[in-house]
Order: sequence, then C-alpha cells, then structure tokens
Amino acid sequence: MAVGRFPGLRLDRTGIALVAAVALVGLGAISPPAALAAIDFPTLLILFGLMILSAQIAEAGFYDWCADRMAKVHGSPAAVLALVVAIGGVLAALLSNDVVVFAMTPLLCLGIQRRGLDARPFVLALAAAANAGSAATAIGNPQNILIAQAGSLEFGPFIAVCGPPTVLALAGVWLVIWLGWKNRWHTPCVAEGHAIGTPQLDRSMMIKATVATIVLLGLFLTPVPQAISCTLIAAALLISRRLSSHRALALVDWHLLVLFAALFIVTGALGQTPVPGQIVQAAQAIGLDLQTLPGLAVVSLIGSNTIGNVPADMMLLALFPQAPTTWLHGLALLSTLAGNLLLTGSMANLIAVERAASCGITVSFTDHARSGVPLTLLSFAVALGWLAMV
Repeated sequence: MAVGRFPGLRLDRTGIALVAAVALVGLGAISPPAALAAIDFPTLLILFGLMILSAQIAEAGFYDWCADRMAKVHGSPAAVLALVVAIGGVLAALLSNDVVVFAMTPLLCLGIQRRGLDARPFVLALAAAANAGSAATAIGNPQNILIAQAGSLEFGPFIAVCGPPTVLALAGVWLVIWLGWKNRWHTPCVAEGHAIGTPQLDRSMMIKATVATIVLLGLFLTPVPQAISCTLIAAALLISRRLSSHRALALVDWHLLVLFAALFIVTGALGQTPVPGQIVQAAQAIGLDLQTLPGLAVVSLIGSNTIGNVPADMMLLALFPQAPTTWLHGLALLSTLAGNLLLTGSMANLIAVERAASCGITVSFTDHARSGVPLTLLSFAVALGWLAMV
C-alpha cells in the first residue's frame, strides 16, 4: 500500500487491498459473514451518492467553466492565485477534492499559460487548496466520510470544529505559494497550443445540480441518515432527459468503492487479532500516546504520506472503536491536512500533477515539497492550536 503497487505485477492499491481481502477470507482469517458485516455500507452509499451528484455537475460543464473563468480573470498573479485557492477550497468542501482537481486542472493550466504565467504554482495551489478545503466538512473527502460515519458525527458541529482552521489553512496555502513564487510568476514565452473556446455551461443541468446540492445539505442538518439522503438525491438525479443513467454511472469511481470495501474487510480481520493492542503498546513504549493530539498529529503525518490517509484512518479507527468526538474531529482534520506534505500524500496531488503533465507542464516532487512542507507544518500548528481550545 505504501509503494502503491506490487513489484513485478500490475496491481495498484485497489488491487492489493482486494486481493488481501479475498486471501483473508479464503484462508479463514475472517469468515464470510464477518467480512460482509465489516463493510460499512452507509459510507459506501454516501460516496456513491456524492459521485452521482458530481457527475451531474461535471456534465453540466461547471468545472470547465469555472477553471476557464479563473484563468481569464483580470488581476495580478497574486489575485488569480487567491481566486484559485478560494474556489478550489470551497468546491472541495462541498463536493470532492479529487473530482475538483481532476476536472479543473487542464483548462486552468492552459488558461494560465496563455497569460504568460508559469502554471506550476497554480497547479500546486489548486491541489493544496482542494486538500485543505475538503477538511472543513464531513463530505469533503473519503476519509472524512469514513470518520463521520464511524463516530456518528453530526454535519453542523463537524463544520463548527473543522471549518475555522480550514479557512486559516487556505490562507496559509496562498501565503506560502505566494512567498515561494512571487518573483517567478512569468515564463519566458507564452505557450502556443490550440485556441480554446469559452466552455459552455448547461444552465438547466446546473440548476438541477444546484437544487440537489442545496437539498442534500439541508437533509444533512436533519435527523435523516446521511446515507439515505445521498441515495435519494442520487436516485433523483438519475431521472433525467439530458444525462443518461449509463453515462452518470460510468463517471462513478468504482475503484474507490472497491478499495473501501476491501479495506473494511482487512481492518475487520485485523480487529480480531491482538495486533491493535500491540500497536498501541508499542507506540506508548516510545512515548507516543495515540489518544492525544500530538500523538495523533505524528501518526497522521506519517500514515497519510506512506500507506495513505484512508488506510491509516481505518487502522486508527480499528485501534480506538470508542474514540471520543474530539479525537475523531482531530483525526479528520489532521489526516486531511497531512496530505499536503509530500506529492504522494494524497490522490489529489497525484491527479493534479498527472493532469498538468497532459498539458506539457512538469511539476516535480521537489516543486511540491518546497511549498508542501512549510504549508503543512503551518496548517498543523494552526489546527493543533485550535483543537486544543475547542
């Protein structure tokens, strides 16, 4: 999981997790009924529903339209950078950081290049803002959805705790990238490329998506289970004269859903062994108390940048199944912000770099670390200070 592949085989993280889950069931480490019971289906339903909503928004052309407007706005590079950070952070909090980065990076890169600017700081800003912004809500990213479901965390209080440090983290993203690139905005020449027309926004589809988003957020503030709310909205969106259900379902990230299901089984099997208790004891032996904020910060920083934030969070939830609400809020906030440390810290980072590469823009590991390390340490300091007060 840490390497992201199996040497000599074409297995990615999803394949590794799935093979591991099947092997555990086949070897009798966990029974088929127990494996099925270990899967948190409400979490999968929330992810599925949000993917359908995001598909509606993507097909309406909103992401392309938004990226085009950001790249063409009048203002200084610092002002454009601020706009990228603000919009990327807000959209990620409401939708999904991975989806926002995937959809918006290419057009943003091409538009920025046509201004004669170096696109790299803007790619870094979009990815970092999407990661940081997604920490604000219980639906901003997969790990937050997982943690919120595991701890039955309410939507409103989650925002009240995680929202303020997220806003400060977004400000930190702008500040660190501005300081690092303020004298290096421009490229020697403007990219040639093919002319790009202004992306068209399908207003009727966008109105439907906007109404669905507002209704969904409203349902999240009621006693209606979030899984039911997301499923109802997804079903309503599938009833359409414009977007076929086949197309909408094709845009669902089935690999992520399979990854989650497999990891639920793996952690379920792990929970039946003495290993969780041994891990806690080993951490305490080196002076690391995983139930305190400093201990949680260290583990989140390491886990998110090695095996990934979702597997790391599943492991921690298995270690502390009765964790208090404050600890769960801290886990969601810190494990998400930790994804900005290194290029490999989150899928959003990798997606942004890959999508930028398709436009001829190379963002290196060093480019990312130069801004990722300081902004992560800054956001961690803010988050820990805030969590200590609430």
